[in-house]
Amino acid sequence: MTTLHCILAPIFGDTYHRAQAANSKEEFIKSKEAAGAAAAWGSSLAGSAVQTYGVAALINATGTLSYKGAAYLGALIFFASSAPGVVSQVFSEKRPLDTIAVGAVSRVFETVGLSLFLTWWGTRTHPFH
Repeated sequence: MTTLHCILAPIFGDTYHRAQAANSKEEFIKSKEAAGAAAAWGSSLAGSAVQTYGVAALINATGTLSYKGAAYLGALIFFASSAPGVVSQVFSEKRPLDTIAVGAVSRVFETVGLSLFLTWWGTRTHPFH
């Protein structure tokens, strides 16, 4: 098993395995699976870009410069965007708590982690701010 296989198989799943089994690259590229995988990956990338831009804009608009402030801002974003879904999963859908916790922790990393990373990276667009 190659390193590339170890990286690509978990990311693309069954689509990657079907591509490996296809007779030719051209055959796979023309397939519906490839189009679906490309659309899903593209929309995920676009969604991440919009989320990153929005969080960076909030950091700039609020003048957040400290990691503590970034963590608070990320927590507010989490509670505004994800908390209603978590509450719904607990009370309406009655999903298992461990499943809900894993999803919530991943969304905390997406929001709080992104805020902290962008603060570390620096989001100012002009050097004279």
